[in-house]
Amino acid sequence: MSLIEIRITAPDTEVADRIASALVAQRLAACVQQLPRITSTYTWEGATERAEEILLLAKTTTDRFDDVCVAILDLHPYQTPEILAVPVEKALTAYRDWVLDSVRPD
Repeated sequence: MSLIEIRITAPDTEVADRIASALVAQRLAACVQQLPRITSTYTWEGATERAEEILLLAKTTTDRFDDVCVAILDLHPYQTPEILAVPVEKALTAYRDWVLDSVRPD
């Protein structure tokens, strides 16, 4: 079981708060940080779009990734939300152990 950080964008703080709270409450993430007001430029349905979003950084494990995706898709208004897993190569042992304990299913 490896640590990952999942990057998720949300259209506003209401959606970001809902996703962050659900992931932690369901023990799918040990911690979810919110970085306000990022600007995303992207192509959607053939047009270049630009939007202000909230970036969420969820600390979890590879074993929980699929469950995290299901939870996000249930709460997210986007048709195709950004859900990217970034591997954590190294972490402070105590922090790693805390994440593992926090996301361990009951």
